[in-house]
Amino acid sequence: MSEAAAFAALAEGRHGDPFAFLGPHDGRVRAFLPGATHAEALTTAGPVPLHRCHADGGFAGAVIGSYRLRAHWPDGPQEFDDPYRFGPTLGPLDDHLLVEGTHLRLHERLGAHPVTHEGVQGVRFAVWAPNARRVSVVGPFNLWDGRRHPLRKRVDSGLWEIFLPGLRAGEPYMFEILGGDGKLGPRKADPYGRAAELRPGRASVVAEDVAFPWDDAAWMEARARFDHRAEPLSIYEVHPSSWRRHWDGRFWSWDELAEALIPYAADLGFTHIQLMPVMEHPLDASWGYQPIGLHAPTARLGDPTGLKRLVAAAHRAGLGVILDWVPAHFPKDAHGLAWFDGGPLYEHPDPRRGGHPEWGTAIFDFGRREVSAFLISNALYWLREFHADGLRVDAVSHMVWLDHGRPDGFWAPNEDGSTENREAVGFLRRINEAVRQEAPGALMIAEEATSRDGVTRPHGLNFHLKWNMGWMNDTLRYAKRDPVHRRWHHNEVTFGLAYAWNEDFVLPLSHDEVVHGKGSLLGRLPVGDRPGDDWRRFAQLRLLYAHQWAHPGKKLLFMGGEFAQWREWSEERELDWWLLQYAPHQGMLALVRELNRLHREHPALHAADHASEGFQWIEPDDAAASTFAWLRWDGRGGPPVAVVANFTPELREGYLLGLPRAGTWTEMLNTDARDWGGSGSGNPSGILAVEAPTGRMPASTRVTIPPFAVLYLTPESWETNEDARA
Repeated sequence: MSEAAAFAALAEGRHGDPFAFLGPHDGRVRAFLPGATHAEALTTAGPVPLHRCHADGGFAGAVIGSYRLRAHWPDGPQEFDDPYRFGPTLGPLDDHLLVEGTHLRLHERLGAHPVTHEGVQGVRFAVWAPNARRVSVVGPFNLWDGRRHPLRKRVDSGLWEIFLPGLRAGEPYMFEILGGDGKLGPRKADPYGRAAELRPGRASVVAEDVAFPWDDAAWMEARARFDHRAEPLSIYEVHPSSWRRHWDGRFWSWDELAEALIPYAADLGFTHIQLMPVMEHPLDASWGYQPIGLHAPTARLGDPTGLKRLVAAAHRAGLGVILDWVPAHFPKDAHGLAWFDGGPLYEHPDPRRGGHPEWGTAIFDFGRREVSAFLISNALYWLREFHADGLRVDAVSHMVWLDHGRPDGFWAPNEDGSTENREAVGFLRRINEAVRQEAPGALMIAEEATSRDGVTRPHGLNFHLKWNMGWMNDTLRYAKRDPVHRRWHHNEVTFGLAYAWNEDFVLPLSHDEVVHGKGSLLGRLPVGDRPGDDWRRFAQLRLLYAHQWAHPGKKLLFMGGEFAQWREWSEERELDWWLLQYAPHQGMLALVRELNRLHREHPALHAADHASEGFQWIEPDDAAASTFAWLRWDGRGGPPVAVVANFTPELREGYLLGLPRAGTWTEMLNTDARDWGGSGSGNPSGILAVEAPTGRMPASTRVTIPPFAVLYLTPESWETNEDARA
């Protein structure tokens, strides 16, 4: 291509190999400076005029040695280093590992990074767009003109890169991409961008590359030894943008949240907070589940290091931080990943596998190695760079089943007719293995809504934990029933124990249960034929929580539930904190604090969650009284906790209860206690069990079970390691 033709191609935005033409070549320097009236190269010997070779700003001249450029614009001159005199910032290993799909630190190599390159400070940019004819970085620094800074293509991998000297952190930028079909696509946010503009802005922002002063080395060392199966795990799920708001509706910052949320959750005794997606997303109402910037903490709450400060504060307070993570799909917004370089790239090319009709979103091509590497590296980014203690992986069912949530005609089976998405299954196995190797102790938690076998087993998907959606659906269905009718649906409580140890479960009462017209947990509980009889609702909510905390499985409660929010949750406003001026809501908060204390301090309530040896029925069949009784064991020979739950408004006095040993038992918890807002009925003087077998137990007693209440009973003395189970 002649010099004139090359400058013409640059002026038309269609030159695909700018580094082969611009910059120094054989003693001659070429520069494309649209709008400049004249230019020169500044050398150690003095300025060398560059001659105009093209009317749109092509300049060239004979230059020997190092140089800088000076361009004269209508509003004055500007001196700068020529981006096209610098060598590559990526190497062959980056190409190889990306194509192989094994690059676990892509976030360190791609995206925008302030660096010193060849002795000059600036920002290096790199992006993957293998089908593009031309990729440029644009921003205020070049008047958003894609002709000014086209990137170098690395043909072995489809990576594009450039170093822009003089640029600093804080600059907005996007990528302008000429697709393989020769059409100019919409400007794209950086898939690896680590900061973003606040909506409605769409640009990525160059983030600082400054080492964060973490002070949690002891926490991270202990986390690596954390046994999620045997330790207490109680999660407080939070939507950061609506937990609290300023009086005028403005979002709280990460630092404001750290100052209030961390001590609040720690005081309530939760072991972890789980943040709904913090990744940048265009629509508030998506709650973050349609992310655009998978590497960028949302600008709604401030700068990215603010999130690190929140995590550090949590660790100082003894709290872990779990992040919601969304690899199941991504939105089709023009500035996002969809048709990134002019066609399917991140999404599966078959529209029956690359799109989700229910959500109107695109689905990742999990079988493409570069896409798999992008997602795995992204997961490790949050675990390494932000010291997150786990990821809750959204919508796993939609990933692993080709037909899940899709109508006929919008999905295609495998060649053998099966419906498992084998590529997604392989991806999930790889990412869970990578997390175990690269971030030991960090949890991978699956939101998986089907009865698929082995979600938390090495032979299956190999997650650490799975949300128990069956328990949640059955329990809430039962709790919503009029107490008169519960006797006919007794199995909705007992059925979950038939599969409680097939997986390692989390019991979720999550945000999904208090939106879309479902109402709050408190508001949906029945009052029978006495409308407005609120004591029944509060009593049943206390019953529900105590049942959850005594059931095998780790615990999760969505924000607002801890103080019995009346209204359905909305992302548009903060929680109804004013309710805490009223005693029933104060009592609920105090009960949740007590449940978490008991959960932590009594191994029987957490140590054998994963094993059937940790649970034993006392009375599963008393449907007529809608009453259940069971034992929790720690699996180590320690004292058990006996649990009795009465799901009716009847006061049950003299209820015959079997127990594993004779002797004195005490009420460790009574949800009808006045401290929690109850009536105070129960067994305050203790319970004497005698050696009189009943049902499954060798000893028995008579107890008073308050209406809509749960009792936790514990023996006054216990010989550790005795053969305790009847």
